[in-house]
Order: sequence, then structure tokens, then C-alpha cells
Amino acid sequence: MFTKLVITVFLIAATNPQVFPQSNSKVGSSPIGGRPAFTQRTYCNPLNIDYGYTPIPNFTEWGKHRATADPVIVNYKGDYYLFSTNQWGYWWSNDLSNWHFVSRLFLKPWHKVYDELCAPAVCVMGDTMLVFGSTYSTNFPIWMSTNPKGNEWKEAIDSFEIGGWDPDFFPDDDGKLYMYNGSSNRYPLYGIEIDRKTFAPKGTRKEMYLLEPWRYGWQRFGEYLDNTFLDPFIEGAWMTKHNGKYYLQYGAPGTEFSGYADGVVVGDHPLGPFTPQSFPFSYKPGGFARGAGHGATFKDNNNNWWHVSTIAISVKNNFERRIGIWPAGFDKDDVMYMNAAFGDYPYYLPGTPSQPPPKGEVFTGWMLLNYNKPVSVSSTLPSYYPNFAVDENIKTYWSAATGNTGEWIQTDLGNLSTVKAIQINYADQDVEFLGKQQGTYHQYKLYHSTDGKKWKVLVDKSNNKTDVPHDYVELESPVQTRYIKLENIHMPTGKFAISGLRVFGNGNGSKPDTVKQFVVLRTEKDKRSAWLKWRPVDNAYAYNVYMGIAPDKLYNCIMIYSANEYYCKAMDMEKPCYFSIEAINENGVSAKSQVVKVE
Repeated sequence: MFTKLVITVFLIAATNPQVFPQSNSKVGSSPIGGRPAFTQRTYCNPLNIDYGYTPIPNFTEWGKHRATADPVIVNYKGDYYLFSTNQWGYWWSNDLSNWHFVSRLFLKPWHKVYDELCAPAVCVMGDTMLVFGSTYSTNFPIWMSTNPKGNEWKEAIDSFEIGGWDPDFFPDDDGKLYMYNGSSNRYPLYGIEIDRKTFAPKGTRKEMYLLEPWRYGWQRFGEYLDNTFLDPFIEGAWMTKHNGKYYLQYGAPGTEFSGYADGVVVGDHPLGPFTPQSFPFSYKPGGFARGAGHGATFKDNNNNWWHVSTIAISVKNNFERRIGIWPAGFDKDDVMYMNAAFGDYPYYLPGTPSQPPPKGEVFTGWMLLNYNKPVSVSSTLPSYYPNFAVDENIKTYWSAATGNTGEWIQTDLGNLSTVKAIQINYADQDVEFLGKQQGTYHQYKLYHSTDGKKWKVLVDKSNNKTDVPHDYVELESPVQTRYIKLENIHMPTGKFAISGLRVFGNGNGSKPDTVKQFVVLRTEKDKRSAWLKWRPVDNAYAYNVYMGIAPDKLYNCIMIYSANEYYCKAMDMEKPCYFSIEAINENGVSAKSQVVKVE
């Protein structure tokens, strides 16, 4: 979190927790001709879950909207459990795609706050799951469960003595338990050992890490990492152990920004000392869905690492946010990394590709087919223009004049293309809800056409009864088509508004040429920053810029649309930095340029 507010009003919510199923994200709702229903092999960020609406009235003066952040995913008995801020419950899934919501209030009536389970700590000790929310109060319980899927919880302790904002519990494999916490632009993250049975502190807390923006450029506050009026925030602790080393992760520099990221410091003991990695390991400042901070790292059932973290929207309020999941890991030198290249394009789910991708690659290779392509609509609310639905900016959106059945939007791919998947990102325009809503749903139909005149139904969700704010549909069989049309049938609230109607597949043409004349300028005045410029590629709509601490460690990726320059302000001023670039179009990706080193 960026700032924390405690507001003394009663929280109003359902008093009878129930389990509500989330969308199965399948094309159609039942088997056809006796065949099993098609199950998706892929997903696309932002995560498609039934995000609650912010419950805080003074956060909605520019409009009511969905919001959550600070996610944790833990693997418990082969299922994945997702907790995040202010959702009045949690989700579980067995595949990271089909999520089921469990309604649950963890705070008690006398707490009288809106922040129901804000920035939660979740961990698994033996056969027990523990949950605790952010607080410095002494009367917040730690909850425990051996059946979270069945919503069975009891208090492990009724009052956690020391509390903490943005807490994280880490049970080490030697039987010891540690807690980390902190959310401040003045104070560091702290760590302390906790008695595993009584949850009482053992000794006094220790300072773990305080940001060093004077050295690490990515830690500077602001959208462009150059706003010096406010110091950066450190928050969102999470500990991972790998090969005997301890990786303490933290979010910075501010949750509202595209550069919101998770850094990591590495040590040989859970309480340090720690050495920072030069670049953030979870970083996504470009593309459609930006930001990858304040999250958690976990393993899937195939023993692969993943990272879940916060995506920034920050339009109607600074705390308007979503959640994304990306593959992560450790290299041969135990450097921790996350793969954000094409991080909001379709990725394979764990264990699902019929042909395993090379070298563990999870990107499908399905390209965006309709970036800034022509759009037609049924109507337009003033100032919410049709092209905002295809501009690859989650902050902008088209809105129809109403939310009525029959409102529609149509996108022209420009030529016959192989369409494999479609993502529908709804925006919040004139919505009426506060807090978590249940029983709401979206209904729509997708059509396709080769000539814009004769239309065929591609996806029919006219009977859908689930809430799918970022619905992603992988087609059972690809189609050759040129036009895609989305027709509204039912909105859960507000007007029919779309921040991204995104069509994925392949354009049946040539891949882009390799980028030439790639130049990186770094000066002695401020070695945290560099200016990157390159010769435009005529048949490209975007570029991926890779950077890292070595030619074979280019783990950070920035996706840049419709530009041939980039101001990188994320470097470690005391170390060399390496860059490479590739071009992107509807048909694929070019070869990477030669690596450029700057001292």
C-alpha cells in the first residue's frame, strides 16, 4: 500500500458466508454432442476474478470502481489460495485459471474499519493455513484453518501482540517462524522471530532494508522516476528461501505508478544481513497492464516458481488496481527473476501445453492483432472515444452512451488473420456499487466476419451468470477472420464500457525486421538514467527493451508502443548495464539486437 487510512465507520456486509463459483472461462456452458467442454490452456493478465468494488466512500469521488491489491497466493494441498485487500473473502483454484470465491469476514464488528483484511499475510505451516491482516492494533486475531476450501476457520490467537502493516509470516524449514512488516517512506522493513506456538515475539525487531534511491534508479518516486517532492515508499514484504539463501522481497516506490515493482535483497540468514539485487525482479512498466509490485512468490504443482503482484490503474483513485501472475525463478547463479516479456499477452497455464514450450517458455507466441486498428461502435459517451478500447492503455476506455442490451463495439484487424483468443476488459463507468458484490454477472456475444457484412457467432455468453471483469476466452479452434464484434447483453452495473477489446493470434504475414541503430546514452551526471533510441522498424507496432546486469541476465523487459525512444531511469549507478531490443508486429517477433553495454 502507498498510504494507510483508518476510518471509524461500521463495515456492512453479508453475515452468512457462502461459496460462490467464479467463471469457468470456457467457450459455451455445456458439452456439445457428448464431448467434454473445452478447457483453456492459457490465461491473460489482468487476472479475471470477480474483483470487489472499493468500500471506501471518499475514494469514489471520481466514480465508484473495482479495486484490490497486495495479493498473496499460497499452494495448500495442491490448490491455490488467493487473498488480497478489501475483498471480504478469498479465492481458491486448482489450475490458476478457474477461481472460486469464498465469502468471509476476518475482522470483527468492533474493529469498525473499511480495511477488511488489508494487505494480508498468509502462510502454510504443516497442515495449517494462517491468515492475518495489516494493523498496529493489539486486538486483531491470527486465523487458522485446515479446511479453507470449506470456509472453516478458528482463531490461532485472539490478539497478535505486535501487529504490523503489510505483514508476512515466513516459517523456515528449521522450525522457526519469522514475521516481516513495514509500509513507509521514512522507515525500513523490519523482521523478527516469532514463537511458533504462542506467536509472541522473540527478542526485538531488526531493521531489514531501507530504500536507496540515490543508487538504484527504479526506487525513485513518481511515474517517471524523477519526482523528488516525496520520498519513495517501501512496503509489501515477502520472504522466499531457495538453495539455502533467503530472498526478502519488497514493493516500491509507489503503488499508483507504472514502475511499481518488487525488489529483492538476498542473505544467508532470515534476519540478514542482506545484499540488494541491482534491478527489481518483478517489474512491468510498459504495455497494457502496468505495474508488478507488492506481491508474493509461490510454486505451482509442477515445482515451477510464479509471482503474483499488483497492477496499477489509478484513474478514479490512486488505489484503483488489479492483480497479475507471471512466471518467476532462479538462474544458475541464484539470481531471482520474473518474466514480464509479453506479460499481458496469452501465457500457458502450468502443465497445460500439449507441446511443452522450449526452455520452459510460457508465452504462447500469440500476438495482438488490433492495436490502434479501426473501431466502430453503437454509441459513444462524450470524451470516452472508441479508439480508447484498442490503444493498449488500461487507463483509457470507450464507453457507450448506455449499458443497454444491444450496445456494441467492432474492431477491424485490417486483413484476414488467425484469431486464437480474445480478452474483454470492462471499465467502470457510472457504476453504483460499493464493496464486495455477489450474484452480479456479465453477458455478451462475440461475432466474427470476413467482410464486415455477414456475421457468425464466435462466443455466446448470453446465459453467463458470473462476474467476469477481465474475461479471457481461448477459442477451441482458431478462426480465419477479419472483423470481431462484441455485443452487450447485460452489465452488472453502469454503462457498457471497455478499456481493452484485445484480439490475439497471428496475422498471416511476415515477422518484423530486426531493429537497427540501437543506441544507449549514459552520462556521468546521473548514471541511474539512460536515453535509448533506435531506427524505427516500418512493419512493427511495438518493441521490447530488455535490460540486466549481464548479457545473459537481461531479465527486465519494457514493452513500448508506437515510439522509437525510451528514457530508462531504473539503473544501478554503480554497475554496468546491458540492453537489447526486439521488434513486434501481428505476425511475431524479430530477432533481438546485439547486446549494448553501458558503463
